[in-house]
Formats: sequence, C-alpha cells, structure tokens
Amino acid sequence: MNETIKTLLHHRSIRKFEDRPLTDQQIRTIIDCAQAASTSSYIQAYSIIGVKEKEKKRRLAELAGNQPYVETNGHLFIFCADLFRHELLAEMEGADITASLESAEKYMVAVIDAALAAQNAAIASESMGLGICYIGGLRNNVEEVAQVLSIPKRVIPLFAMTVGYPLHESSKKPRLPFEHVYHEEGYNEDKKELQAQLLEYNKTIQEYYLQRTGGERSDTWTGQMAAMLSKPTRMFMKEFVEKQGFQRR
Repeated sequence: MNETIKTLLHHRSIRKFEDRPLTDQQIRTIIDCAQAASTSSYIQAYSIIGVKEKEKKRRLAELAGNQPYVETNGHLFIFCADLFRHELLAEMEGADITASLESAEKYMVAVIDAALAAQNAAIASESMGLGICYIGGLRNNVEEVAQVLSIPKRVIPLFAMTVGYPLHESSKKPRLPFEHVYHEEGYNEDKKELQAQLLEYNKTIQEYYLQRTGGERSDTWTGQMAAMLSKPTRMFMKEFVEKQGFQRR
C-alpha cells in the first residue's frame, strides 16, 4: 500500500486544532494542489477564499452554527461555485453566454469543479500532517456569509474547510459496505438485498457508537438518516442559487 492510499484511508474529520497559523507556503501548496484537480471542459468554475482574520473567522463560526473549530484553526478555506469570471470573459470577447451561465448543467459543473478542487486540497493537507474538516454549516446563513465575504452575483459559497495542526486523533467512522456502494454494469435495484446490507451496516454503526461513548449511544445509520431527512433544512437555497444567477434554465 503506497503513501497516497494510506493517507486517503486514514482520513478523519478533525474538530480541534492548535492555535497555530499555516505558513503562506503551506497555503500556496494546498491551493496549487486544489487547482491540479480535474475540471469539466477546462471551465475552472470555482474560486477559493482564504480567511485569516480572527474577527471574520469568529463571525463565520457564528453563522455556521457556532462551531468553534471554524474560528480556531490554522486556516479557513471557503470553496465557491464561480461563474463570475466567465461573465467577465464574455464581455472581453463580446459573446452572449447568459443562457449557458444560467443553465442547470453549468450550475452542476461549478459545484462539481469546486468539490473536486476541495478534495485535492484535503488530501494535500493531510499528506502534510495537517487535519481538515468540511463545514457545510456555512450554508445555514448563506446570505450573511455572502455579505461577510463580499460575494458577487454568479458566485455561491458552497462550504468551508478548516485546516490546521490536530490537537487530537479522532476515530474513523465506518463507511457503507463496498457492495452497497459499488454496482457493476448497472444499478442494483434489489430492495431486499439492499435493505439486508443496511441492516448489517446498522449493526456496525451501533457497535461503533457503543464503543465510542462507553455504551451511552447506540444509533443506527438508517435511524439517523430518517430522523435528519424528516426535517427539511436550508429550504431557502433554491431561491439564493437563482438570485446569484445560477440554475434559472
């Protein structure tokens, strides 16, 4: 097993960091690695905003649901879907690309490009001995986040990533079974087989929580997901996405 695969398989979300900033060279290396990720048709439809300022981090932590590790970390990266530069290049070239920019397809391209870049950044960070945590809670108050970060139209702050020196080694959460995730030649729609796999996975997750909490918690994965998805969240996102000039067609 090579070092890259070891790094990937060792991934944990880190939520406690030393109060120690990354160097400019570390930040540059992480961004260079992010930019090395694949991008659909060379569109490069994303941007990354770095935040060092303590007061700005504190405000973003508050907006993300009062998560302290958004405030205390080595560096905070905000990954954005970005078609703003494409609007600029259209002005430069005298081209009308509005229909493309407002299509569902280009919205998907921008989100996928940002996610691919972020995962490269995560792996690069972890390979340097740093820890990371994705922060989807940034979308809890996306309008306010956009104001804090001076986000223009055609740009959406999708999620943050905290990076820094870990204060602890968290445990690894078991993932879904290989057979449940990987389908060959076509999608396996056998409900009985899939539900049997989920029941087995529930046992694994229960054991994980029992050990982690000393018997105080015994959640199942299906129970967690059913409870969470029964309460729709961030239902304002569609309106915000359209307001920013995405997915109108």
